[in-house]
This record gives sequence, structure tokens and C-alpha cells, in this order.
Amino acid sequence: MIILATKLFVGSLPFSTTSDELRDVFAKAGEVTEANVVMDKQTGRSRGFGFVEMSSEEAAKKAVSELNGAEVGGRKIFVSEARPQAPREGQ
Repeated sequence: MIILATKLFVGSLPFSTTSDELRDVFAKAGEVTEANVVMDKQTGRSRGFGFVEMSSEEAAKKAVSELNGAEVGGRKIFVSEARPQAPREGQ
């Protein structure tokens, strides 16, 4: 897998995971510039996924290789390069 970006998608997160906890998990692989757990706008609860931006491509590659399939809060997380968001209907 070739990773050319530093932004990563993280799926299958426990719903209790906070952005700070996500940052702490990924900090083991390198410097984290941003970590966000996506929250549901109506309920305010986690949607079970998030995004992490690493400081370099090397750190992003290391994070994917070390953390994809790792256990966080009793769940195996999925880590991959983030893809650009598709345009929404009506935009």
C-alpha cells in the first residue's frame, strides 16, 4: 500500500473514544497534528469513526502498518489513507 497523504481514516472505534484518546493512540506511531472523532450532529454521540492527521508521510505509513487491526477499547480498528470527500447532492 502506497500512502501519499498524511490524513488517515480510522474506523470501528468504540463509541466511547474521544479525540484526545485517538490522538494518544496514534502518537505512538509519530507526531499527530490533528485527531477528530466524528460526532453525530443530532445526538452528540460518536459515529464510530474519525480522522487523524500525521506530521509526515513516514509517520502515516507507520501508523497504518502498526495500528490497522490493533485493539482499542476492546474493538479492532481499521486504519487507511483518507480519501477525499465526495461531493454531496445539491452542492
